[in-house]
Amino acid sequence: MKVEIWSDVMCPFCYIGKRKFELALEKFPHRDKVEITWKSFQLNPDMVTDPAKNTTQYLAEVKGWSLQQAADASNYVTDIAKKVGLTYNLDKAVVANSFDAHRLSHLAKKYNKQDALEERLFLAYFTEGENTADHTVLREIGVEIGLEETEIKSMLAGNEFTAEVNMDILEAQMVGARGVPFFVFERKYAVSGAQDPAAFEQVLNTVWEEIEKVKPVEIALTTDGESCGPEGCD
Repeated sequence: MKVEIWSDVMCPFCYIGKRKFELALEKFPHRDKVEITWKSFQLNPDMVTDPAKNTTQYLAEVKGWSLQQAADASNYVTDIAKKVGLTYNLDKAVVANSFDAHRLSHLAKKYNKQDALEERLFLAYFTEGENTADHTVLREIGVEIGLEETEIKSMLAGNEFTAEVNMDILEAQMVGARGVPFFVFERKYAVSGAQDPAAFEQVLNTVWEEIEKVKPVEIALTTDGESCGPEGCD
């Protein structure tokens, strides 16, 4: 079973959605048959990386909120993350453009290390307060998950995988992904947002039954999960 996940490194619900999906996979009897591909999505392609600014300050600016309102929103998301075992330190999260991180994800895909990279990028961004647009940080993360340092440096110094990232972003529009996380199963079913594991379990089992029957199915789209879009997170 092929599962494609559109996501952005700076999306808090994408990390939460990853964990919830993994909880569902743990209960899925055919989990060894599930092939996961991470797809690039940028919530703010024009974002200028600013290591001196955290995401709470950024949120206050773009939403026109007070710092207290932004902090309250960050605390709300932090509490949700905690329920699935994640630690968010959003007061440390650096405002960082995610394009190069997505390029690194495509390099990791080449060596079947994409899921490990996505996990490490999320941890770096949301927990450790690392600048995930910084090439040194990206190089260290890539090496940590088993990529060759020279290949990482060469990729980051050039334009490799730029076309692939842009193609993912275009594909997102084609499959109806207006926010992330967005999960597509066998290009037949889609789940939008960081929904409860039970919702993912249901889709996994339904799609598997269809695969076994070799029957065509219509796309079924669920849109009430928590997600992030260009206008912000819901």
